[in-house]
Amino acid sequence: MTEFQHHLGCLFARQFIRENLILRGAYRVTGTETAADSGSVAILSCGKPHPGAALPRGCSRPAPGTGEGRGNVPTGTLRETIYPGPAMKYERVLPDAPLVAGRATEERLRSSWPWAAKDGIDRTMMMDAKTNGEVSFWYADIGGVPGCRKPLPGSIEADVCIIGAGFTGLWTAYYLTEAEPSLRIVVVEKEFAGFGASGRNGGWCTGEFGWNRERYLSTGSREGVIDFERQLRATVAEVKRVTEKEGIDCDFLMTDCLTFAQSPAQWDRLQADHAAAMSWQVPPGRLELIDGPEATSRIRVPNAHGALVRHNVARVQPAKLVRGLADAVERRGVRIYEQTTVTGLEKGRVITDRGTVRAKRIVRATEGFTHGIAGQRREWVPMNSAILVTEPVPDALWDQIGWDGCQLLADASHAYCYAQRTREGRIAMGGRGVPYRFGSKTDVRGQTQPATVEKLKEILFRMLPQTRGLALDHAWCGVLGVPRDWCATAGLDRETGIGWAGGYVGLGVSTSNLSGQTLADLVLDKQTGRTTLPWVNRKPRKWEVEPFRWLGIHGMYQLYHMADRQERAKGGRTTSPLAILANTLTGR
Repeated sequence: MTEFQHHLGCLFARQFIRENLILRGAYRVTGTETAADSGSVAILSCGKPHPGAALPRGCSRPAPGTGEGRGNVPTGTLRETIYPGPAMKYERVLPDAPLVAGRATEERLRSSWPWAAKDGIDRTMMMDAKTNGEVSFWYADIGGVPGCRKPLPGSIEADVCIIGAGFTGLWTAYYLTEAEPSLRIVVVEKEFAGFGASGRNGGWCTGEFGWNRERYLSTGSREGVIDFERQLRATVAEVKRVTEKEGIDCDFLMTDCLTFAQSPAQWDRLQADHAAAMSWQVPPGRLELIDGPEATSRIRVPNAHGALVRHNVARVQPAKLVRGLADAVERRGVRIYEQTTVTGLEKGRVITDRGTVRAKRIVRATEGFTHGIAGQRREWVPMNSAILVTEPVPDALWDQIGWDGCQLLADASHAYCYAQRTREGRIAMGGRGVPYRFGSKTDVRGQTQPATVEKLKEILFRMLPQTRGLALDHAWCGVLGVPRDWCATAGLDRETGIGWAGGYVGLGVSTSNLSGQTLADLVLDKQTGRTTLPWVNRKPRKWEVEPFRWLGIHGMYQLYHMADRQERAKGGRTTSPLAILANTLTGR
């Protein structure tokens, strides 16, 4: 059995335990989950089960009067054990936890994960984030999670019904009101406007084309793809225009995006990306390659071999943007109903738990939550992404880091990261972490897995080692919609009158603006330069059924992590074939 096959087997077994035992109350997770590429393990300890629940093997109920079960840990305490490597062990006792440890379970899990940390980081000294979840830091930044608008009052009629009050739905409503102010537009939202990725993302408004250009040739021409990319670049200026016109204060700042290469292989990939972009007529003023010393002079990322600079992008505070956009469309007469769950969707009707909306045109703007609508489970998978935010960085530390221009920051590893310097001088570092939950399950109000927090810490310290010792104020996660071919799409079925847009694969802040413009044209039956772009009415095949979907996604990211480790171990001279294998197997 290969290391990769054994790795997948362990992952699947752990997922089975998590879904079938932890959620039934027999197990609880302690400390951190397994960090997929580090070897750091937090043990699952047997807890007090719900009445009548069967105990798994390796656990016992406390003996009467002793308060102890197998493992000799007193009732009311929890032993947290982490194994950062084969010769390291870290334990602490957490008081007032109604759990009983199971030694057999500990040993079984420990023996199933033989790989050790190779980066030298002492995880026993790492700090946890002060806050995990609560939707996102961006809401804490504006005073907390907002209250909810009123739900749908019952069955009503409208000209257009939009499902989802995130960027896609709200931009669509905005441009519809610009074109036809008299339209009766209703937006229904399960939680509150900006609850999903629109209020949790990294705040990158880049106008970037991040998908496979050749793949769009199946639904368009080379000239169409070039025009598609040109219109995407224009969205940054368009978002700026609207925020200024509508008075939306969202910390909008024009800047550059620097993608760093920390090895020769990464530098080769960045040069190849630059060459490919030039061959697709991306303007030379948009992209620039800079060498290692020049890159380091801007942000002091260690081992910099160079960077790809993307000009004319913007940093935003996404929660401010989405909430401001919701207010703007309401001022234009759009009705937003929150706390309203869509239970069915068909021609002319959106069925909810609060009543039915009848409308000639319907727009499904649910992106990473599309799987929750009946009949859409395998359309797009909800891929996880997570962010960690530091305390405000002292001026003396900024002097060590550089980063004076508030540029967006990324790297060219296979398991990439993304970051911004926030308005008040924090660092927000994002990455994939645990990429996907079995059965397309999503997080609970942004709470992310401890394994993901640990991964983000490693990324932060690798990119900016000067930050060791900073307090970590907030961690959270969210989901983004990923189609089977990893390419964004927008369209409208004229037979049913149902439109859609999404599958942005992490590029939604700017792409959703083009979606809104495009969907407004389609809803109003207009033929424009947007409605003929090659992403319009593109429908990739559905994702595989479980467990193949989970195995494929986790397998892909394990290959990426292994590829990054392999490149580091060999001095990063050439790109690992494992990354090429991952792309080939998954069709990315």
